[in-house]
Amino acid sequence: MILDEESLEPIGEVEVFVRESEGLDLPGTLKTELHASVVELNTNVCATAEEAVSALAELRAAAVAIARRNGLRIAAAGSHPVTPPEELPVVQEPRYLEMIAYVGASARRQGVSGLHVHVGVESGEACFHALEGVLPWLPLVLALSVNSPYLGGVETGLLSNRAAILAELPRSGAPPAFRSYADWESWVERLVRLGVTADYTRLWWDVRPHPRFGTLEVRMPDQPTALARTGAFVGLIQQLVARIVREPPPAYDPGRRGDYQQNRWAALRFGMEAELIHPDGEPALPARDLAAELYERLGSAPAELGEPEAARQLEIGRAEGLRAVCADLAARTVA
Repeated sequence: MILDEESLEPIGEVEVFVRESEGLDLPGTLKTELHASVVELNTNVCATAEEAVSALAELRAAAVAIARRNGLRIAAAGSHPVTPPEELPVVQEPRYLEMIAYVGASARRQGVSGLHVHVGVESGEACFHALEGVLPWLPLVLALSVNSPYLGGVETGLLSNRAAILAELPRSGAPPAFRSYADWESWVERLVRLGVTADYTRLWWDVRPHPRFGTLEVRMPDQPTALARTGAFVGLIQQLVARIVREPPPAYDPGRRGDYQQNRWAALRFGMEAELIHPDGEPALPARDLAAELYERLGSAPAELGEPEAARQLEIGRAEGLRAVCADLAARTVA
């Protein structure tokens, strides 16, 4: 998020970041998103999670330097604690204006931020295998990452207001239950032919194939504030995909999409206090127990993924007010 240095309110200055980053020797790019008060940081292709985090550190440092030269701050979180997202200025590019014209008021509410992790896979079928295997674990990833407990100056009771807002988009949440990558491909091609969507990048699912990049794109986590947490999520998602593609593909079971919908809601509402249905279908168990099982499967427990950052926001907000929350987010983003 791009903030005014004094008020810590969002300000539509993304073009400053795009313009001043051009020509810099960076391991990625600073780009526009739908809202002009957001700058998107994209790394280049990275061989490892560690390389990705190092690249993000350079990109954040470049953004911080640009911000300081222009009387601005940057702050990473799932949502701004005070300003309602529908009040944020929109980038005047055709693709964004077309989205608003089609989606309507829900598009203007998408002034929220997430972490998207692309994991390379060797084929379409491997991508589909990974998608179906990763999907049941994604509500837990959301529960670990919740970092948007305030919306428009209100403590809403949801720990990820971002995830609730994303669900307002068409073609959001979990993908339909396809039987194969070819079935997914045929479905997308039919929607394009019918004029329902321009291409597969207009599918705003929590996870999706990205054939142009040769990746599975996991879009579930709220944007972490601390860079170390971003690194932990990148590593966790990469390890999870790598493990799943070595295992037999899960059985076709469309009914599990109902489990996913329930778990997604519980995670955005309660975070790590949620009761989640196990990816195997039984039992329902505390999110902390499910996290312990996942870490055991992967052979590591990231120390950085302790209490979700929403808890810190709420603690500061209840004690000191929302401006203090904004100041803490800005400070921890550059730490």
